[in-house]
Amino acid sequence: MTARLAPVLLLAALGCGGETPPKLVTATGKVTFKNQPLTAGSIVFHPDAGNSFTKDSPSSLLQLDGSFAMKTFPFGEGIAPGKYKATLAPELASRIGKPIYADPAKTPWTVDVPDAGLTDKLLEVK
Repeated sequence: MTARLAPVLLLAALGCGGETPPKLVTATGKVTFKNQPLTAGSIVFHPDAGNSFTKDSPSSLLQLDGSFAMKTFPFGEGIAPGKYKATLAPELASRIGKPIYADPAKTPWTVDVPDAGLTDKLLEVK
Protein backbone atom coordinates (compact mmCIF):
# COMPACT_ATOMS: atom_id res chain seq x y z
CA MET A 1 0.00 0.00 0.00
CA THR A 2 2.91 2.38 0.61
CA ALA A 3 3.99 2.06 -3.04
CA ARG A 4 0.54 3.22 -4.12
CA LEU A 5 0.63 6.28 -1.88
CA ALA A 6 4.00 7.53 -3.16
CA PRO A 7 2.66 9.04 -6.43
CA VAL A 8 -0.25 10.65 -4.58
CA LEU A 9 2.06 12.20 -2.01
CA LEU A 10 4.38 13.43 -4.76
CA LEU A 11 1.49 15.16 -6.56
CA ALA A 12 0.28 16.70 -3.31
CA ALA A 13 3.77 18.04 -2.59
CA LEU A 14 4.02 19.60 -6.04
CA GLY A 15 0.65 21.30 -5.74
CA CYS A 16 -1.49 22.39 -8.65
CA GLY A 17 1.20 23.44 -11.08
CA GLY A 18 3.30 25.27 -8.48
CA GLU A 19 1.68 28.62 -9.31
CA THR A 20 2.91 31.54 -7.22
CA PRO A 21 0.03 33.31 -5.49
CA PRO A 22 -0.53 36.89 -6.63
CA LYS A 23 -0.33 39.84 -4.25
CA LEU A 24 -3.87 40.23 -2.92
CA VAL A 25 -5.35 43.37 -1.38
CA THR A 26 -8.74 44.08 0.13
CA ALA A 27 -11.53 45.03 -2.27
CA THR A 28 -14.89 45.69 -0.63
CA GLY A 29 -17.95 47.71 -1.43
CA LYS A 30 -21.67 47.80 -1.93
CA VAL A 31 -24.05 47.48 -4.89
CA THR A 32 -27.30 49.44 -4.99
CA PHE A 33 -30.27 49.58 -7.34
CA LYS A 34 -32.92 52.30 -7.01
CA ASN A 35 -31.18 53.44 -3.79
CA GLN A 36 -31.67 50.00 -2.21
CA PRO A 37 -29.08 47.26 -1.56
CA LEU A 38 -28.88 44.71 -4.37
CA THR A 39 -28.91 41.14 -3.07
CA ALA A 40 -29.47 37.51 -4.09
CA GLY A 41 -26.65 37.36 -6.59
CA SER A 42 -22.97 37.92 -7.13
CA ILE A 43 -20.50 40.42 -8.55
CA VAL A 44 -17.49 39.56 -10.71
CA PHE A 45 -14.39 41.65 -11.44
CA HIS A 46 -12.89 40.93 -14.89
CA PRO A 47 -9.18 41.85 -15.00
CA ASP A 48 -7.80 44.19 -17.63
CA ALA A 49 -5.27 42.55 -19.97
CA GLY A 50 -2.55 44.78 -18.47
CA ASN A 51 -3.06 43.55 -14.89
CA SER A 52 -0.32 41.57 -13.17
CA PHE A 53 -2.73 38.66 -12.55
CA THR A 54 -5.32 37.72 -15.19
CA LYS A 55 -5.88 33.99 -14.58
CA ASP A 56 -9.09 34.42 -12.59
CA SER A 57 -12.01 36.80 -12.34
CA PRO A 58 -12.42 37.51 -8.61
CA SER A 59 -15.98 37.39 -7.33
CA SER A 60 -18.19 37.76 -4.29
CA LEU A 61 -21.71 36.96 -3.24
CA LEU A 62 -23.77 40.05 -2.46
CA GLN A 63 -24.83 40.16 1.17
CA LEU A 64 -28.23 41.26 2.49
CA ASP A 65 -27.02 44.85 2.76
CA GLY A 66 -25.62 44.77 -0.81
CA SER A 67 -22.04 44.55 0.41
CA PHE A 68 -19.29 42.47 -1.15
CA ALA A 69 -15.74 41.35 -0.28
CA MET A 70 -13.86 40.07 -3.32
CA LYS A 71 -12.09 36.71 -3.35
CA THR A 72 -9.63 35.26 -5.84
CA PHE A 73 -9.86 31.51 -6.42
CA PRO A 74 -7.95 29.51 -5.22
CA PHE A 75 -5.88 32.02 -3.26
CA GLY A 76 -8.55 33.40 -0.92
CA GLU A 77 -9.61 36.81 0.34
CA GLY A 78 -8.65 39.80 -1.78
CA ILE A 79 -7.83 40.77 -5.33
CA ALA A 80 -4.69 41.63 -7.27
CA PRO A 81 -4.22 45.39 -7.71
CA GLY A 82 -5.17 46.70 -11.15
CA LYS A 83 -8.02 47.76 -13.39
CA TYR A 84 -11.23 45.72 -13.69
CA LYS A 85 -14.63 45.74 -15.38
CA ALA A 86 -17.28 44.80 -12.80
CA THR A 87 -20.35 42.78 -13.73
CA LEU A 88 -23.31 41.23 -12.01
CA ALA A 89 -24.15 37.56 -12.41
CA PRO A 90 -26.28 37.17 -15.58
CA GLU A 91 -29.27 35.87 -13.62
CA LEU A 92 -29.23 38.92 -11.33
CA ALA A 93 -28.78 41.43 -14.17
CA SER A 94 -31.66 39.79 -16.04
CA ARG A 95 -33.90 39.76 -12.98
CA ILE A 96 -33.55 43.54 -12.54
CA GLY A 97 -33.90 44.19 -16.29
CA LYS A 98 -30.34 45.48 -16.76
CA PRO A 99 -28.53 42.90 -18.96
CA ILE A 100 -25.64 45.25 -19.83
CA TYR A 101 -24.43 44.86 -16.25
CA ALA A 102 -23.70 41.17 -16.97
CA ASP A 103 -21.46 41.84 -19.98
CA PRO A 104 -17.83 42.88 -19.37
CA ALA A 105 -17.78 44.62 -22.78
CA LYS A 106 -20.88 46.72 -22.03
CA THR A 107 -20.92 47.31 -18.27
CA PRO A 108 -20.41 50.94 -17.28
CA TRP A 109 -18.50 49.88 -14.16
CA THR A 110 -14.70 50.23 -14.23
CA VAL A 111 -12.91 49.70 -10.93
CA ASP A 112 -9.30 50.63 -10.20
CA VAL A 113 -7.84 48.70 -7.27
CA PRO A 114 -4.71 50.43 -5.92
CA ASP A 115 -1.77 48.67 -4.24
CA ALA A 116 -3.19 49.73 -0.86
CA GLY A 117 -6.55 48.05 -1.58
CA LEU A 118 -10.05 49.40 -2.02
CA THR A 119 -12.74 49.73 0.63
CA ASP A 120 -16.34 50.86 0.53
CA LYS A 121 -16.58 51.14 -3.28
CA LEU A 122 -20.15 52.07 -4.19
CA LEU A 123 -21.48 50.64 -7.45
CA GLU A 124 -24.91 51.92 -8.45
CA VAL A 125 -27.07 50.27 -11.09
CA LYS A 126 -28.49 53.13 -13.16
